Amino acid sequence: YGKNTIKFLRLHREGKKHFVKEVEVCAHLRLTSPQEYLEGNNSLVIPTDTIKNIVLVLAKKNGIPSLEEFAIDICNHFMTTFCQVAYVKAYVQEVPWQRLHEDGAPHIHSFICVPDGIRFCEAEQCRNGPLIVFAGIKDLKLMKTTQSGFEGFYKNEHTTLPERHDRILCGELFCKWSYGECKDFDFNCIWKKIRECILEAFAGPPDCGEYSPSYQKTVNCIQMFVLSRVSQVQVIEVVLNNTFYNVVDMKNLGLTNDKEVLVPVEAPYGSCACTLGRKKFFEV
Repeated sequence: YGKNTIKFLRLHREGKKHFVKEVEVCAHLRLTSPQEYLEGNNSLVIPTDTIKNIVLVLAKKNGIPSLEEFAIDICNHFMTTFCQVAYVKAYVQEVPWQRLHEDGAPHIHSFICVPDGIRFCEAEQCRNGPLIVFAGIKDLKLMKTTQSGFEGFYKNEHTTLPERHDRILCGELFCKWSYGECKDFDFNCIWKKIRECILEAFAGPPDCGEYSPSYQKTVNCIQMFVLSRVSQVQVIEVVLNNTFYNVVDMKNLGLTNDKEVLVPVEAPYGSCACTLGRKKFFEV
């Protein structure tokens, strides 16, 4: 049980310059006894309102240097404060505020919300067990207008999809990774590096791009690139929910439409998912 959707803004001031972190937290506990479920005995139950207040107090006292460190703070607090807690899980996601720039100069106290992917993390721990930390990015919308196709796929009497060697590749990406044994990582730096790897693997070189023969291959390329560049990542999951576009037939309007006006196919849409990890991690 626990408290979901604990939303708040943490404002940090350094002189005239302000810093903001707006987050949403879900904190869940499992107690050493199920007596509240089986017997209606609430003597061990930490009220969900108390859970909410603890999260807010931790934000006030410790700040939010990174989402991961804040999630770890939550886990550590419940494990060290309440002997009846057997398991704790903290999920934290961030509202994507970015500092506003005017004529190239960063503003000291103004921000803009930029929907270019939502950062999130999870930390969980069992009593006498290791602390496990996950991080990720979701709702990241990506598009490449060429260098994508889908050919040579299996066909039978139900196949109506034509082969394409030049199409728009567009999708909403969810990516989640685990760090394995949690150490003193610079979580902010690692997250930014992984995000850069995702974008680079998806797009290819800026002057020419890179051909994608399928959404599945793109998913795998992203995972392989992250694992090759970021040694702290042990397992990475990527889900790419596809958005397809159809070329509008403008012959009745007396116009030739050479893939210049397209409409998205709202539903149904495809989805590709894969989890990839280092061999040594799966051997353990």
